[in-house]
Amino acid sequence: MSGATYLAYDYPLLSAFWTMLVFFLWIMWFVLLFRVVMDIFRDDHLSGWAKAGWLVFTVVLPFLGVFVYVIARGKNMGRREIAQARAQQEAFDSYVRETARGADGRTSSVDELARLSEIKARGDISDDEFRRAKELVLSGHGPAEHADRFASSAGR
Repeated sequence: MSGATYLAYDYPLLSAFWTMLVFFLWIMWFVLLFRVVMDIFRDDHLSGWAKAGWLVFTVVLPFLGVFVYVIARGKNMGRREIAQARAQQEAFDSYVRETARGADGRTSSVDELARLSEIKARGDISDDEFRRAKELVLSGHGPAEHADRFASSAGR
């Protein structure tokens, strides 16, 4: 029993808070470092040499490099991130639209049902006509022309 034993009161509460603060600041530092590195690669206006220079600067002198980058180019970091998020969202939306249409380019039954519900909401077809058109679409025998025919026959 010659070894020193540490009890809970040997590490006071304020020291625990300080340790947690240092740990979370360390994590935030790495998040900022990775965001700066990703922004360097994301920026289309920088030449290859400028990207290499900023990358070397942030790797060799990380604290100074990141802080100088944030001061010099931080204003547009958010704009580039928003532009990338919008581009990703538009690509995803177009992918979903193309997938919903199907391989043959026809409209899917979901699109047809959505058009039918819009026509019904406008009051162009009755509930009974909507029900019959929906049954046709769900059975696979009712392309979108049936919805147009119902709308024109209603004549409202």
